[in-house]
Amino acid sequence: MTKQEAIDMLDRIAKGIAEMFGTNCETVVNDLDDATHPILAIYNGHVSGREVGSTLDVTGVEQDLCLDSDVLNLLAVTPNGQQTKSSTFSIKGEGYHLGLGINYDFTPLTYVNRVLLDLMHTEVDFRSALYRNRDTGIGELFDTAILRVGKPIREMNKGDRLRVVELLKNMDAFSYRRAVPFVATHLGVSRYTVYKYLDEVAAKERREQKEREKEEA
Repeated sequence: MTKQEAIDMLDRIAKGIAEMFGTNCETVVNDLDDATHPILAIYNGHVSGREVGSTLDVTGVEQDLCLDSDVLNLLAVTPNGQQTKSSTFSIKGEGYHLGLGINYDFTPLTYVNRVLLDLMHTEVDFRSALYRNRDTGIGELFDTAILRVGKPIREMNKGDRLRVVELLKNMDAFSYRRAVPFVATHLGVSRYTVYKYLDEVAAKERREQKEREKEEA
């Protein structure tokens, strides 16, 4: 493949990626043989404010980079303060060294994240606020364990359920009367499965204890 053929191919790829991922995705083709790494093609250049011929990198600095290999998923802030995820792929051939850059502006997502965090923020859990004088016991501990695992019960796999049981055991939840039936019902598994999980947790604790004893010996 000649240098021009390689440039044409990368130009098509850059254009396709920019169209596929939208106006927040800037794509760039650079001539890396040139010490200033000039831009040969660029799409959605408004992200960084650059155009064809520019020798600036995505952060607005004169390019003086070492790009002998790919660099992936780096944080880069543009001159106007946009936060981007930046990757550059190094393409070498006979008589040429080119770069394909992808810079995705995720700044709008940071604002969305703040809104979501505000929407999800709560003061205390429902039971603590409305049933303060009742001994909810195993129920409160179960809710705490679910929150710490961080998944809805319907989306949990075996590892997640095992982690719930481990957290409950560490909180001494199984000292409550009928704790095993409660946990089995709310996790959607059988009592036998809960007892099996408890055995696995105990086996894990024994292994960890043996490893600690070896380290101390």
